[in-house]
Amino acid sequence: MGFELSTGGVNAFLRELARTGRVVAPVRFEGGGAFTGTDCVRYAEVTDIENVVFDEKSRFSFRELLLPPSQTLFYFTEDSITEPTPETRDTIIFLRSCDLHAVKRLDEICRGGANPDYYYEQRRKNVKFVLMGCKKAFDSCFCVDMGTNISDNYDLSIEPDGDGWHLDCKNAEWEPLLRAQGGTETPVTPAHVTETKTRVSIPDDLDFSVAKSKLWDEYDKRCIACGRCNFSCPTCTCFSMQDLFYQDNPKTGERRRVLASCMVDGFSDMAGGVVYRKNHGARMRYKVLHKVYDFKKRSGFHMCVGCGRCDDVCPEYISFSHIVNRLGDAMKEVSEHAE
Repeated sequence: MGFELSTGGVNAFLRELARTGRVVAPVRFEGGGAFTGTDCVRYAEVTDIENVVFDEKSRFSFRELLLPPSQTLFYFTEDSITEPTPETRDTIIFLRSCDLHAVKRLDEICRGGANPDYYYEQRRKNVKFVLMGCKKAFDSCFCVDMGTNISDNYDLSIEPDGDGWHLDCKNAEWEPLLRAQGGTETPVTPAHVTETKTRVSIPDDLDFSVAKSKLWDEYDKRCIACGRCNFSCPTCTCFSMQDLFYQDNPKTGERRRVLASCMVDGFSDMAGGVVYRKNHGARMRYKVLHKVYDFKKRSGFHMCVGCGRCDDVCPEYISFSHIVNRLGDAMKEVSEHAE
């Protein structure tokens, strides 16, 4: 059901939702950027639609709401284990189409298979999504080529239209709330981009032979293994386990799940001092092929959703989209060398 609503009506609707849950959206943090005098857009709770940033991409994705950077799994003493009280309130997340497609990837990883992620499920089952319509792509986006520019798997869509807002509601429980705030019924189709400045082309015949290419060697020097690309990505899910022991009683503490990065030192360390990917180029190869090769072989769709955040945040200006566009030539190089 489509609605047209004033700013005051949308704010009243959000505050009504916030009574029983939390509404989280991209918000501007003035002075919170990586450099002095710069801002940062990241997720925070909101009650006013004016605080939601529609015209700029968030530095971090929504992923931290479903997979927190650090999450306590349980507390332990000498003779007991206690789980933290789970969040039972609804979480309403504002996100764009590419990020909504990223939810599908996270669900495939954490909900699929014989052993679903218990801690992910605790959070995921209480989440509802508000799609932010995109009328124009950002410079680094390549969602169209990844097939993630359109999504209909949302509870509500919203986008500004003049002095008001257009909303498409698929959640029957929210329709009376929208009418109560003065919502006027009108046909609404969420805006979506149809072309992007950045383009990618993944070879249809991509195979693992590309791993032997010399393409990856250049990233031994260019990449500094900071992990920014992983921590800003909406589909990276790797983590490590850390046990914290309390100082007042070293036999008590907590076990935490902490997000990890395949690009940083220590990720591929094994018992006995074995390190499988010492070189930064080998780590880049692992990350790229995981995003656009082996995940698709297992799941039927690419892990990357084309949000472009990894291109935005790299301090060495390494472009993931550019690497993907070089895979075809890299395969030819390996084939010619084999001959």
